[in-house]
Amino acid sequence: MDYKNTLNLPKTDFPMKADLPNREPKLIKHWQDIDLSGKIRKLYKGREKFILHDGPPYANGNIHMGHALNKILKDIVIRFKTMRGYDSPYVPGWDCHGLPVEHQLFKELKMTKYDIDQVRFRSKAYDYAMKYVDIQREQFKRLGIMGEWADPYLTLSKDYEAAIIRSFGKLVEKGYIYKDLKPVNWCTSCETALAEAEVEYEDKTSPSIYVKFQVTRSPGHQVTW
Repeated sequence: MDYKNTLNLPKTDFPMKADLPNREPKLIKHWQDIDLSGKIRKLYKGREKFILHDGPPYANGNIHMGHALNKILKDIVIRFKTMRGYDSPYVPGWDCHGLPVEHQLFKELKMTKYDIDQVRFRSKAYDYAMKYVDIQREQFKRLGIMGEWADPYLTLSKDYEAAIIRSFGKLVEKGYIYKDLKPVNWCTSCETALAEAEVEYEDKTSPSIYVKFQVTRSPGHQVTW
């Protein structure tokens, strides 16, 4: 007996096989074609806002599992808040400066900072960062992340840099900026200053030992061991 025909199963028009490698790109393209993100923004415009600031990834290579976890979790939060009725736009961004970008570029160029003029290197670093902004943007879209991909914030854009200067000026005016002495961590191999968050300490086995001795005092108050 064909037991399958004896079951009251639901009848659907879509196939039972997921076939995600072929179906997902089509679904994402459909979202882009109908401007789903833009329609959501228009529908929720004027409502109470929920803003999730996305700390920008470095534009220095293809995305990895860490990027995927970060972006997907944030996308879930944005979608949840949108479904709760908030105007919750997602503005992606990229950090286009710093040692991570420079380090990867030096590896690609197969040279050190002593082998290239600074101005020429900065020009190459700009092109390198912008290349990976475009690459990562398409990779994030492929994850199904919805956002204002056509208008991201980039730390190398002139508007962004001008906003930093204006914000810094306000901090100076309010007296939050002062000059003092502070130790700066220095990486001898990278030859660059390190932020405190970048310094990691690990246990180390050393032949040095600490020994405690009892101290006695002679009548002449001379310390003897």
